Amino acid sequence: MKFKIGDSVSVLDEDINGVISKIVGETIVIETDDGFDMEFLSSEVIKTKSLTSQLFTDIDVKSVINEKETSHKHKSIKVKPKDRTLPAMEVDLHIHQITTSNKHMSNYEMLNLQLDTARYKLEFAIKKRIQKVVFIHGVGEGVLKAELDYLFGRYDNVKFYEADYQKYGLGATEVYIYKNVKD
Repeated sequence: MKFKIGDSVSVLDEDINGVISKIVGETIVIETDDGFDMEFLSSEVIKTKSLTSQLFTDIDVKSVINEKETSHKHKSIKVKPKDRTLPAMEVDLHIHQITTSNKHMSNYEMLNLQLDTARYKLEFAIKKRIQKVVFIHGVGEGVLKAELDYLFGRYDNVKFYEADYQKYGLGATEVYIYKNVKD
């Protein structure tokens, strides 16, 4: 980068700004905003004001105004209230949805597989910042539902409740994940 005396510059990796007062080879002397003279290598300095002034001189004001006017002409897509409340993610914990064959699995092994899947999907949702997840567990004897309630209760940033009855009946639990947890 070519520097000349009078260029406004900033020092890389430090909070120092100033104007070039002297150039000797690769060494640049900067008079800082505080009035001190400091020496730096030309590789440690970048131009500041000349870059911004160059950016503003290259902009065609009429084209910017036209762009703004045309962007406001596009209509926004309206989302129905029902669509706004739909869950972002559904996890079906029925054993035939998780594994291809459960012939040689005991009830205990199937339950653990379902719980591991639920834990993995919940952790995934937390990492990806998905706020709502519906876990479909079915009605049955209620063992899986009770275990899920225990699992979800161990998380501080999670609130869980019965999912929409019209859509899932009694066989689903909706989990709401808070984004910010206060410690």
